[in-house]
Amino acid sequence: MTATDIGADPGTRPGAAPLLELRDVTRHYRTGRRFPIDSRATVHAVDGVDLTVAPGESLGVVGESGCGKSTLARVIVGLDRPTAGQVLFEGRDVSTLRGDERREWRRNVQLIFQDPYSSLDPRMSVAELIGEPFAVHDDVVPRAKRRARVQELLELVGLDPDHVDRYPHEFSGGQRQRIGIARGIALNPKLLVCDEPVSALDVSVRAQVVNLLLDLQDELGLTYVFIAHDLQIVRHLSDRVLTMYLGRVVEEGDVDTVYEAPSHPYTKALLSAAPELRAAGMRRERILLVGDPPSPIDPPSGCRFRPRCRRAAEACSTEPELLPVGGTARMSRCHFREETG
Repeated sequence: MTATDIGADPGTRPGAAPLLELRDVTRHYRTGRRFPIDSRATVHAVDGVDLTVAPGESLGVVGESGCGKSTLARVIVGLDRPTAGQVLFEGRDVSTLRGDERREWRRNVQLIFQDPYSSLDPRMSVAELIGEPFAVHDDVVPRAKRRARVQELLELVGLDPDHVDRYPHEFSGGQRQRIGIARGIALNPKLLVCDEPVSALDVSVRAQVVNLLLDLQDELGLTYVFIAHDLQIVRHLSDRVLTMYLGRVVEEGDVDTVYEAPSHPYTKALLSAAPELRAAGMRRERILLVGDPPSPIDPPSGCRFRPRCRRAAEACSTEPELLPVGGTARMSRCHFREETG
């Protein structure tokens, strides 16, 4: 089956006008009541994030649990509204879209969830699960052709189209995630946000799902925002990588450049701790971080990484800006970004 069969046009690689752009996006949450009585605290989940993604590009997002990656995904797809800042899709602020324009945006931006077990309703058949988007966007596929389209989608993601009437419990974890991917591409989206799509899968099937995503990108012209803990998978799938720490972007750039010569101390520590990269021959000093990440309720003043950074100095009491490294397109939020080691 070809991209034309599914109704999508192949995208372009980086260099085109941004498909997605975030401008100083912030997402804060108010907690429940805390001590002292009736006081409330603010969780700084995402704090002033800027990013762009070109059509056909894959942007990897990495960082420890709690750094804001999943919140960022929810903001991009519209499940959470930003507290401040703008989310632009094809140059338009999505908060201003109404009616048919908003429906079109929602059709073009889809999310692949982390857990293939909890994200599929066990009471719905595969035909109902993958066909559900057609009921919401009823102008995409005529009712009489929906079952056939579901079968086409199953075949596209490597599943037997004759299993269309089966239920989620009849499939393995990897097969369930393929069903989730089929549902994600059912409406011919332009942007697919993948929130840890392989972390719940056995190691033996992760590569299969990642290769499926790569094949779909080539065939359908998809653009990806790919969130993951597995740094080797991020390098394999992404064109650029963005490192987050405590709600902030601390480094961004071409994936090979960042992996081979990281500028920010936090990125260096992440990469040094990845056994899959050491096994692949990327030898670097093992950096052990001291302590746990600070609370997003009360982030440190100055550089947020300062309490755990071995390079911390007096200058770090002032938060650095995200600035170019060596006059290149790579960006780093560190006062010592030009230094190596």
